[in-house]
Amino acid sequence: MKQLCQKLKNGAMEIIEVPPPVLGRDVVLVRNYCSLISAGTEGGTVTAARKSLLGKAKERPQQVKQVLDVLRQQGPVQTCRAVMKKLDAWSPLGYSSAGRIIEVGSHVAEFAVGDLVACGGLTANHSEIVAVPVNLCVKLHKDADPKLAAYNTLGAIALQGVRQADLRLGETCAVIGLGLIGRLASLLLSSGGIRVVGIDIDQNAVLSASGHGVDLALLRREDGIEEKINAFTDGLGVDAVIITAGANSLDPVNFAGTICRKRGRVVVVGNVPTGFDRDPHYYRKELELRMSCSYGPGRYDPLYEEKGVDYPAAYVRWTEKRNMEAFQQMVHSGGISLDGLTTHVFKLAQAPEAYDLILQKSEPHLGILIEYEGADRTAGKVTLKKHSVDTLVKDSKIGIAFIGAGSYAQSHLLPNIPHSKDVKLKGVMTSSGTTSRSVAERFGFEFCTSDYADIFGKGGRTAGIEEASIGINTVFIATRHDSHGCYVSKALKAGKHVFVEKPLCLNENDLNEITDFYSGAELRPLLMVGFNRRFAPLAEIVKGKMGSGPMSMIYRVNAGSIPVDSWIQDPELGGGRIIGEVCHFVDFMTFLNGSRPATVSAQEMEAPHHLHDNVQINLTFENGSIGTISYLANGAKSLAKEYIEVYANGVTALIRDFKELEVFGPGSPFRKKLFTQDKGQAHMVKAFIEAVRNGGPPPIAFEDIHAVTLTTFRIIESLRTGSTVRL
Repeated sequence: MKQLCQKLKNGAMEIIEVPPPVLGRDVVLVRNYCSLISAGTEGGTVTAARKSLLGKAKERPQQVKQVLDVLRQQGPVQTCRAVMKKLDAWSPLGYSSAGRIIEVGSHVAEFAVGDLVACGGLTANHSEIVAVPVNLCVKLHKDADPKLAAYNTLGAIALQGVRQADLRLGETCAVIGLGLIGRLASLLLSSGGIRVVGIDIDQNAVLSASGHGVDLALLRREDGIEEKINAFTDGLGVDAVIITAGANSLDPVNFAGTICRKRGRVVVVGNVPTGFDRDPHYYRKELELRMSCSYGPGRYDPLYEEKGVDYPAAYVRWTEKRNMEAFQQMVHSGGISLDGLTTHVFKLAQAPEAYDLILQKSEPHLGILIEYEGADRTAGKVTLKKHSVDTLVKDSKIGIAFIGAGSYAQSHLLPNIPHSKDVKLKGVMTSSGTTSRSVAERFGFEFCTSDYADIFGKGGRTAGIEEASIGINTVFIATRHDSHGCYVSKALKAGKHVFVEKPLCLNENDLNEITDFYSGAELRPLLMVGFNRRFAPLAEIVKGKMGSGPMSMIYRVNAGSIPVDSWIQDPELGGGRIIGEVCHFVDFMTFLNGSRPATVSAQEMEAPHHLHDNVQINLTFENGSIGTISYLANGAKSLAKEYIEVYANGVTALIRDFKELEVFGPGSPFRKKLFTQDKGQAHMVKAFIEAVRNGGPPPIAFEDIHAVTLTTFRIIESLRTGSTVRL
């Protein structure tokens, strides 16, 4: 399918071919008919992308701080990879569209194939096909006009601003900023019996708005503007001000205080600074400053937006979805008229010209629509490199595909895959077609896809020669944790070697299925989990110096807090931090002492939401070793994340954040300090590729992988029961 994208590195904008998005269980696939360009928001995004690196840095000081933090913690190589991942990636534009549903997810009940819908959110972009969560999608009347329905998102943003203003019939509201959202807000206010004062710095915007939802349209810089507003309100001042402008100046918020009546309300919808002057207006008038959050309640809540969990209407009357529904109903019934708002309509192929018009301000514009003519279905695969069938059959010894290719894969896995004649990057699949295409281009994959059959083969080992999966014998799985178990099973059953980023799976059912197949297979493909710390250079040194036999191990992890609404904390998606991260430290101890866990006893601090964020874990091992893992989220950010002590045979080893090592024992202390932190990712990937190449044993025994995974489940059981659990 075709999609409009740009690159942050240089602002290059193209219509590119990408795989259609993957259909999630709470998602609908929509074939777009129209999408709306938000000239303010998208124009700002494109402008920033076309600036120099220094200009980009000045616009994003918070992101610059994050880059510096990564530089201090992980060194220049990982920092460069993280920055280039952002700069080189194709980024979609747009967030408001309308079209017809072509497919529905397994958990979707309120929509059906063929429904005409309006869509909102960052997935409702300028693309032939979009994947939209159910709570960001509203059903339209059968005779609805998609060109008007495409105003959906901006209409909901304007409506939420109007709701925050909390006005009554006959009152007066000023709208500062007469761009598209300001004009929509004015129309909504006027339809509700509110008198509207419209203010803008652009003469064309003022002239266009006058008489179209705006009773008094004024140029901000014109003489006597305060007096004119005062006269219009009979000396009272406006009851509320809605700021829809985007500006770096304090003038909008301060001017709002000037024209607002005593105890009035100022609502901020647009991107403006809010450091207003306290005196004389805000303080003496007891003004109320309110923020309007995008489309309304539910915005930025993963449960609402991603999982489709609605808020009860009796308690939250107007959610973002109900705001979108109300806006569409007003448009369809004629309660508001959008006549005159659309100034330009472009075909998708000409969409870059629309942004040139916006940035160059070559002619007056307001509502700019993009129309689509693509088919309802498109192939899931996009080929970047073409090879003949003969070439595919005689292809390299190691043909690699990736399922999932987010930040970790792009920073730690893909850069460490060796460039050699017998290693080929074949295909990549991610939930977003844009990401798939970006990763394929950046790392040199032959194709990108949204269909896992292109990776595993439609018929497994008996697949036909025409399939994209030919030549793929090795699969890296780097998706969200909830899909690991399923993809590992599919890959193994298709006869592929598997590297899965931790954890192996989230529950014992998946673990048992993998174990049953893996143990019973005559020819077992390699199975590897990304327990990278055992491959760290300092870890190898410690193992060599400690000798064999029982040892005592202490592993302190200053993990830091993760928000409760993060997918990592979600038991269904991420499995929580014990399964998702503590598995690393259990594996590290298993590696060091050379035997597997035997019992586990765990305690935790009382904490909201029962997140298992501050946990003390005591392990015993089959050879008599003992280990303690202190996993803590309530420590200082300035403290290094990981600290390890190991005691055995009169020797003590200390590892500080996999950057510094000290070993004490007979003779002089041994010390080693690395230039940058090395947690073993490069050595891990190399070991896996070598095992595939040479047909040797897996770098980590399956019995270790099974034991470590099972231990994380038993840690949670121990926390729940308060008892020691034997494996």
